[in-house]
Amino acid sequence: MLDKLLPEHVLFIDIETVSQFKDLSEAPENIQKLWTKKAGQIGKEGDTAETLYSRAAIYAEFGKIVCISAGKIFRKGNDRAYRVKSYCGDDEKTILQEFSAMVTAFMENPTHKLCAHNGQEFDFPYIARRMLINGLPLPPILNIAGAKPWEIKEVMLDTLQLWKFGDYKHYTSLELLCAIFNIPTPKDDIDGSQVGDIYYKTSDIQRIARYCEKDTFAIAQLMLRFKGEPLIDQGNYEIAGLED
Repeated sequence: MLDKLLPEHVLFIDIETVSQFKDLSEAPENIQKLWTKKAGQIGKEGDTAETLYSRAAIYAEFGKIVCISAGKIFRKGNDRAYRVKSYCGDDEKTILQEFSAMVTAFMENPTHKLCAHNGQEFDFPYIARRMLINGLPLPPILNIAGAKPWEIKEVMLDTLQLWKFGDYKHYTSLELLCAIFNIPTPKDDIDGSQVGDIYYKTSDIQRIARYCEKDTFAIAQLMLRFKGEPLIDQGNYEIAGLED
């Protein structure tokens, strides 16, 4: 499969999510009750709905997207380079609308594909669910109800699934794969567990975006490793502005 894949035809994405409210006490009463029920299913002895609320970020029903980063490999002279752009902020609906327009245009080319790490289990369905919750139509690439698994895998790549080689019990983090393949780690500032605190305590959305962008670059580099091709030089990493 990967031997015929052109890395320049892949859009590498990553998302950052937070709980819908800073604290559980700020949520509507019905949501508090429903989260308390959920917490009882996922928690351990001694946990409470309040102490577990930071984990609400990973569930599309209780969380929201604050950043989607998307990057592409391109040719720069004789070398490969990488350019990434982020859609981020406090207005989730706007983030999703802008991302949807971009990804729809990108996927008009039938040879183009999306790629994320653990995308099939997290990024792709999370985006789709939050779009429906926000009353937005799904872009064609995410409107996959009724599609066959092999049809989905043709256009929505997942570096975690590729690494599993069919072993459904196995999970390997992007950070670990970067380490074993000697890819410079994107975890040089924050990690995913800190995103909620940064968003709600310091409102530093640009710091979150930089972290998210580095993850997309790591995914692209990992795909190159999977294909046995050279990594992109760190000097050829670019961040696009909103006007690009």
